[in-house]
Amino acid sequence: MMKHFRKAAAAALAAVLAAGLLAGCGGGSASGGSDGGSEGGAGITIFNSKMEIQDKLEEKAAEYSEEKGVPVEVYYSSDTVAAHLATRYSSNEPYTISMVDAKDVYALAAEHALDLSDQDWVANTTQAITIDGKTYGFPVCVEARGIIYNADAIKNATGKDFDPASIKTTDDFKAIIEECKKGGMESPVGVMKEDWSLAGHFLAEVYEQHDDPDAFIAGVKDGSIKLIEDQKFNDMMDTFDVLRDNNYAKDAAISAEREVTEQKLAEGEIAFMFGGNWDWSVINAYDYSENMGMMPVPNNSGDGTNEKLVGGGSKYFFIDSSENTSAEQQQAAKDFLNWLANDEEGQSFVVNDCALVPAFSNNTLEVTDPLGKSVKAYADAGALIGNYNYLPDDHYSVVGASMQKYLAGEIDRAGLADEITSYWAGAEVGAH
Repeated sequence: MMKHFRKAAAAALAAVLAAGLLAGCGGGSASGGSDGGSEGGAGITIFNSKMEIQDKLEEKAAEYSEEKGVPVEVYYSSDTVAAHLATRYSSNEPYTISMVDAKDVYALAAEHALDLSDQDWVANTTQAITIDGKTYGFPVCVEARGIIYNADAIKNATGKDFDPASIKTTDDFKAIIEECKKGGMESPVGVMKEDWSLAGHFLAEVYEQHDDPDAFIAGVKDGSIKLIEDQKFNDMMDTFDVLRDNNYAKDAAISAEREVTEQKLAEGEIAFMFGGNWDWSVINAYDYSENMGMMPVPNNSGDGTNEKLVGGGSKYFFIDSSENTSAEQQQAAKDFLNWLANDEEGQSFVVNDCALVPAFSNNTLEVTDPLGKSVKAYADAGALIGNYNYLPDDHYSVVGASMQKYLAGEIDRAGLADEITSYWAGAEVGAH
């Protein structure tokens, strides 16, 4: 289970509500009331924040409604999750079920989420979010990140079968890249410029690979840890330098489009890219190579982190506990979550329709996409480093901008460390 709640959520909720109201955020593409049917009836609404499954979720909700006789409406908004939900709370129109990030469960559960500890699915997952002994967060799926590789492209360049398990250190990584270059692959790497990838995922691994991320961040914040002197930071940035220096778009790194990079990886023009199994939703749109997968980020730390992906539960459902949601609606919402976790049709929807890695051990359906297969293999082996779910909302944008400058060669590593340290001097991690 996730770490237990250690701070009161009331202040966090107030901040979320204030942020949403001050920003004047509207409902995005989401609309409609909270009952999904007649007032006080068993109709339910679902807020979805995972764009790539919106169409599938809408289709399945329609089928579920017809089969179960329970009206189900699905809404999506591109607004920040916390801000969007704040507008719903302020107008007393909460969704029956909301899909949020882990940090939102920690911030909102005490005031807004139903205790689901007595549900059968709790025993079949290690990814649920439990706060003060109560389970509030239903894990939608498991996602993880690392280095995505195209084994066919590597073999075409080197003439040898690629064994990802042989690439553990930064030096190993340099060596295989040099082999690819000697075999005619001019620039074997792609680097996504997006702030969520650079700061939210790669740099976040610097925090996550420490034994106690909270203590590490607190040390950077109070100055007791000098980031530029931290071994993990330097080991991971050494690997990032290998990615950056062999990037096909290194001369215009901040102009590289994600879709172009992923197409090059899919079709074998490049061999490596830092990313996650969610990237399959982009890769599979192209003429992709058959043998692809994910491996841990190589590094020289010598602490075993180079044998694990970073990941875990990704996106969580919680059920509204307010008086605006009737007992009948709450039960209908519980039934829907149990259907996803335990019913053969619900399990198939997760794995086959949405191409997600299930978070429940009783869902034994085969994951078919190669990135998802890699993630499931690491998850089944207990080889996942847990996500750090408490980064401030502006970490992506502020620290991401610093990472983009480093990617573009506009600042050196010391300058990057200074900017990250300055950020944390005024930032606070989320409630947990």
